[in-house]
Amino acid sequence: MTPPARSPDNRGPDEAPDVVVAAVSARALAAAACRAGRRPAAIDLFADDDTRQLASPCLRLPSHGLRLDGGALLEALDRPELRGLPLVYGAGLEDDPRCLERIAGTRPVLGNGAAQVAWVKDPFAFADTLDRLGIPHPEVARALPGRPERYLLKRIGGSGGGHVAVVPTVTRPGAEASRGWYFQRRVGGHAVSVLALGDGRRAVIVGFSRQWAAPTPEQPFRYGGAAGPMRATRQLGGLLSDMTVRLCAAFGLVGLVSADFLVAGEAVHLLEVNPRPGATLDVFDRAPLPPLFGLHVDACAGRLPDSLPTPWRCRAVLVHYAARPVGVGRCFPWPAWTADRPAGPARIDAGAPVCTVQADGASVGSARRQAEQRQRRLAADLESQAMEIQA
Repeated sequence: MTPPARSPDNRGPDEAPDVVVAAVSARALAAAACRAGRRPAAIDLFADDDTRQLASPCLRLPSHGLRLDGGALLEALDRPELRGLPLVYGAGLEDDPRCLERIAGTRPVLGNGAAQVAWVKDPFAFADTLDRLGIPHPEVARALPGRPERYLLKRIGGSGGGHVAVVPTVTRPGAEASRGWYFQRRVGGHAVSVLALGDGRRAVIVGFSRQWAAPTPEQPFRYGGAAGPMRATRQLGGLLSDMTVRLCAAFGLVGLVSADFLVAGEAVHLLEVNPRPGATLDVFDRAPLPPLFGLHVDACAGRLPDSLPTPWRCRAVLVHYAARPVGVGRCFPWPAWTADRPAGPARIDAGAPVCTVQADGASVGSARRQAEQRQRRLAADLESQAMEIQA
């Protein structure tokens, strides 16, 4: 039986936090922890209103391009009420394994350690391992191997798509990438992500999801959203599952992880592995699946379920970005199908994330269409509010 969800508002006077969740945006992790009956504290870059309702304390770190500042995170974790508590981390630390190593010296880290993260996020060591496993992947290089339009420029350890850039057309073959960056050959296809649960030796597949971008001229591969569970053919599902299970074993991955593929007909290429819980928590953490946060903690301790059920309906989750600077009033009526709601009054810059929009449907496509309709309605409501304030 699933334990009742808990929040700071219904905690008893002696119920201090029993786990810390940290990520660029920690709301999904905090919600998953509450669904599993835990009492989370949260550290992220936003301290959104609904995150504050789920976690106490809820601490906001300074933002540096949607990346967690290791020093600021360590300082926050040193607060008396958080010392020694186990940590579950999400997006934002992949480019700083040394920070993870320092954190692990002060508390249990329920997730992959610094060595696993560094290995998975080193594009050249990662590619060498994939070659040994026979898993197709795009070519990677330190120097541009050919014509610039055939390659992308990627920042090592980045996440969310904002770390992927088009190679300038004036770049000559043989040009070296800047420190911390590398070239990756372009491949075609639609994006499919596989969410898995590993114990360091074995893995169980949680589900497949379709993902899409919300491009801008400056960030053509910016993360847009995801929908799942995706119904794959037996052949494709078996291939993606087999690759993901072998990846988890080869890298010794534990807990919730995701593998991102590009699929074009029968051609499949693995782009990257995210060695931590990610954006599809909102897609899959619901009935009939048991609480994914609890499964993550168990898997980190070496306990895996034999199999997992599949949600009956599909869910789409997308990020609504500000097309222009937008102000959010203190009493803006956020719809129930939104999450990551900024606490007003707030000003959000053009291109920055405003909130998350969710919708269910009978299929991945219908769920996405419903989410996009809701996104347009929300954008109109925010615009109307801005006009009322100006008037």
